[in-house]
Amino acid sequence: MTSLGELPNIAVIVGILPGTDGVVKMSKSLGNHIPLNTDAVDMYGKVMSIPDFAMGQFFRLVTPMTPLQIAEVENAVKAGTLHPRDAKMRLASEIVTAFYSKEQAENAQRSFIETFQKGGIPEDIAEFKLTDPLPLVDLLVLTGLAKSKTDSRRLIAQQGVKLDGAILSDPAQLIQAGGVLQVGKRHFLKLVK
Repeated sequence: MTSLGELPNIAVIVGILPGTDGVVKMSKSLGNHIPLNTDAVDMYGKVMSIPDFAMGQFFRLVTPMTPLQIAEVENAVKAGTLHPRDAKMRLASEIVTAFYSKEQAENAQRSFIETFQKGGIPEDIAEFKLTDPLPLVDLLVLTGLAKSKTDSRRLIAQQGVKLDGAILSDPAQLIQAGGVLQVGKRHFLKLVK
């Protein structure tokens, strides 16, 4: 029988994955986690939000990249031949590919570029058919854009909810027209009549 110590080419990586703040361990209770049960676009965006100094830990602990490949990326960033944003985009792509697929990682990257770098609305967004007018607070919960009415009110109070680019500030406002509903920076929903 072969022991772990006798197996060739197996690197054992020990470490605690930091959260999106790059400092404290990743934890749902601390609010700095990247959920595994989210969609590819959200995962990509959350990886892009980690600080540059934490990229090395994420490359080592989450991606299938070899130590040599990781060193090449880190050295290129240090030398100034690779922009940290581009290194982080590779990191996000590697992580999303590991949990979803290469195709979904490419779609998530396109969505990120369109939404954050160009300030646009992603092309491929879900639709919701509005049959009757709904209060904004209920619409967010019904569509899954908020976990609860309390969460919905918090998002609205933080001015994180927009309809066709206009900030919505009244939780009781009846939503009856079509348009693009945006919650936070990453979540979009097309409302259709």
